[in-house]
Amino acid sequence: MAYYQNIFSEVQVRPIAPDLGIPVDSNKRWGTPFNSYLFGLIGNAQVGPIYIGYLGALSFACGLIAFEIIGLNMWASVNWDPVQFVRQLPWLALEPPRPQYGLRVLPPLAEGGWWLIAGFFLTASVLLWWLRLFRRAKALGLGYHVPWAFASAIWLFLVLGFIRPVLMGSWSEAVPFGIFPHLDWTAAFSLRYGNLFYNPFHMLSIVFLYGSTLLFAMHGGTILAVSRFGGEREIDQIVDRGTATERAALFWRWTMGFNATMESIHRWAWWFAVLTTLTGGIGILLTGTVVDNWYLWAVKHGVAPAYPQVYPPVIDPLATSATTIPGGAP
Repeated sequence: MAYYQNIFSEVQVRPIAPDLGIPVDSNKRWGTPFNSYLFGLIGNAQVGPIYIGYLGALSFACGLIAFEIIGLNMWASVNWDPVQFVRQLPWLALEPPRPQYGLRVLPPLAEGGWWLIAGFFLTASVLLWWLRLFRRAKALGLGYHVPWAFASAIWLFLVLGFIRPVLMGSWSEAVPFGIFPHLDWTAAFSLRYGNLFYNPFHMLSIVFLYGSTLLFAMHGGTILAVSRFGGEREIDQIVDRGTATERAALFWRWTMGFNATMESIHRWAWWFAVLTTLTGGIGILLTGTVVDNWYLWAVKHGVAPAYPQVYPPVIDPLATSATTIPGGAP
């Protein structure tokens, strides 16, 4: 008998005939189903068939165009040297237009125009994929929880790259495409506006982010712990008595005096995940448009203490005439 270790692997069930699922109105799926051992280690071993549809094809095409534009611009920035492209890839970037171009529809390609074009196709790809999710959920008679959760992530994406730059009157306020460059942008953004740690919506976003990981760890660990009793068969666990679910509930009731249900834990996880990007987007949107310095805002509203002034104020030499600067020309 095979040894069952549910942390690293699972028993792979492979039917003789591929499982095609329930019949639906629009059932034009592509590909011949096959089984994959590697996929079976992390999920269902069967791969395919997949429904592509015109929305999926358009989304993939737009995403590919955006990917090519970003990648080719990064490659061009190292003089088309493949070795340097691979070596410097984490530091390469496609930057947004400079501040002097404001909200110009198409600045010079080398000075932000490519960024706008790539952003347009990337946004189109994401929105088309959202519509595809919505239509697939409707075709299968599902609730719309997945597309609405994805919409929360799209909200943050649009705030960073479109809504806030428009409100600020300049595409230069948007995030560059690149691994480390977008992290540098985040650090500079926080410093410029008085530290995002004092932004209350940023605080909420971090609470929901960490809360999501906590809930996921608690739920995942609990189900794995009772899988020897069939705990992963959630529908049976909801309606039957004397099951693994009751053992799991008893564990948490003994541990912290309260337990979730098989339904409520998923509702908690859904809301925590959705609120992470929803509150994060609100916090970014208010930065620079409503609040110029989050530290001063926090001091004013009693969130942060006013630190004592240790050093005298520094005078900006550019704001002072030459005659008042020691050693300056008369």
